Amino acid sequence: MTIPTLTLRSGHDIPQLGYGVFKVPAGDTQRAVSEALSIGYRHIDTAAIYGNEEGVGAAIAASGIPRDELFITTKLWNDRHDGDEPNAAIRESLDKLGLEHVDLYLVHWPTPAADNYVHAWAKLIELRDAGLSRSIGVSNFEIAHLDRIVAETGEVPAVNQIELHPAHQQREIVAWGQQNDMHIEAWGPLGQGKYDLFGLEPVHEASVAHEKTPAQVVLRWHIQKGFIVFPKSVRSERLRENADIFDFALSDAEMAAIDALDAGDGSGRVSAHPNDVN
Repeated sequence: MTIPTLTLRSGHDIPQLGYGVFKVPAGDTQRAVSEALSIGYRHIDTAAIYGNEEGVGAAIAASGIPRDELFITTKLWNDRHDGDEPNAAIRESLDKLGLEHVDLYLVHWPTPAADNYVHAWAKLIELRDAGLSRSIGVSNFEIAHLDRIVAETGEVPAVNQIELHPAHQQREIVAWGQQNDMHIEAWGPLGQGKYDLFGLEPVHEASVAHEKTPAQVVLRWHIQKGFIVFPKSVRSERLRENADIFDFALSDAEMAAIDALDAGDGSGRVSAHPNDVN
């Protein structure tokens, strides 16, 4: 399986399709990640708060895959922004993962009520410069948060990982990324099953036309939009299905029809607003 890559502003390449372990139980993580690696996934997205970094690390160690062929992401949790906590946090994550560095380290949420995300971002710059992460970025940052960290540090994140799916396309943040050489990673790319995405006419029609599942159609839409995406599943057949999206392409008309599913007013969001997570 050949997965396309994108080049981050750091100069490092990131596989456009990865495997996310959000809500994968700790006891299932090693098996699930090992299965993903055996299928051909090389990009694994975890986080300290997920509680399964050890399982990811065990799967990496057992895989025999050279380290430079893997792309591993983890994230700084909300209560570790202050002081030198980001340094302690990444070292704890590296210990659990069994790695000397991660490929991407993210500020998980801006936690604006605490007003310490600029400090956290400045510390991530230090961690990158110390070699603990090859690239750094953020997650769930709104434009105001992005503008502020860039104004105060001069550093643009390599990525912003945000809730993004056809009903909630966050076009303003996507445009900010395009203007500032920041890639967009989509979490919840299939809407987390919280609305009938697969039953919507443009998705259904493209599914029939290409003899692909609705999930494959939506993931293909993400890929063609230039997003980095990592759907989560613990089922072998679904892991394979999610990766089988590189042998077809949606037409311009099909892409436009799915684009038109965006609620446009934020009402399509299915999870918490970043300003409410503190």
